[in-house]
Amino acid sequence: MSLLGAAEIRELAEALDLKPSKSLGQNFVHDGNVCRKIVRTAGLTETDIALEIGPGLGSLTLAMMEVAQAVVAVEIDSRLATQLPITAARHSERADILTVINQDALALKELPVAPTVLIANLPYNVSVPVFLHLLEILPSLRSGVVMVQAEVADRLAAKPNSKEYGIPSVKAAWWADVTGAGSVSRNIFWPQPNVDSKLVGFIRRATPGDEELRKKVFAIIDLAFAQRRKMLRSALSSMYGGSAAAEAHLTKAGIDPTLRGEALDISAFCAIAREE
Repeated sequence: MSLLGAAEIRELAEALDLKPSKSLGQNFVHDGNVCRKIVRTAGLTETDIALEIGPGLGSLTLAMMEVAQAVVAVEIDSRLATQLPITAARHSERADILTVINQDALALKELPVAPTVLIANLPYNVSVPVFLHLLEILPSLRSGVVMVQAEVADRLAAKPNSKEYGIPSVKAAWWADVTGAGSVSRNIFWPQPNVDSKLVGFIRRATPGDEELRKKVFAIIDLAFAQRRKMLRSALSSMYGGSAAAEAHLTKAGIDPTLRGEALDISAFCAIAREE
């Protein structure tokens, strides 16, 4: 199967009268070798159903179609969603394995099949909300690799007591082990973005609790990082009726009330939420 190159990317964009949208984070990958590398990094196999968010003109899609049992692509731009099956049919004899859904990924509630692997070049402006939303609504996703802005990748994969560690790091850890998976050159995109990109890999693991606990934990996380320099007893005072009450609650949960949110992993936040 032939993948898309720089010339064809530009030809398709011109034919569609497509001017890449900054608001939709449209930077199209035109390096087939990188696309295949991403698919390999994700560990995609012939038994997997792959999910792609924001397929654009189809560079990654075609690389996924070389391997996967089936591919589901969710695209918000109707022009691109209409064109993608046509492009797939031109490049692959397996065009029937592709399902394209013209929808905003953040509004996604279900899919016609249960995807097992996520591979995506996520739009920069909504990458974290989309990533967390997919982990929440699609428990069938067992692993994947996403390409995001470098600083976002660093935040998602960050560990406690690092400057990058924050809300995205802890919330992602509710569902999965997230790690950095390498850097990507700006030169593989058209148009070339003004920011660097990195790959983030994840492997799903059992969640620490049910949906009721998750909501409590996420509310605590939001407060703990609202003002990073505040100690937990102050940061959580509004939730527990004052700093003294918050300190007592934290102590009962086995958490040092003078710590800051950046020192706690997901299990520690769960301990706070579980303590009555």
